[in-house]
Amino acid sequence: MRLIIALILPWLAFFTIGRPLAGIVCLILQVTLIGWIPAAIWAVYALSQYTTDRKIADALRQRRDAA
Repeated sequence: MRLIIALILPWLAFFTIGRPLAGIVCLILQVTLIGWIPAAIWAVYALSQYTTDRKIADALRQRRDAA
């Protein structure tokens, strides 16, 4: 669902992952029609980094709990 949001409304994707300042900058970029594509690419990249960070945190938490 977040991937669809990142493609259609890139600035909103940043708010869903807890990065409101980046969301505002992305909204300014998205206001121009030419800026929509870089904004969407940026949002998808940030979303993938967010997912990776969550997986790493979960793995570290499981490792700590097992020890």
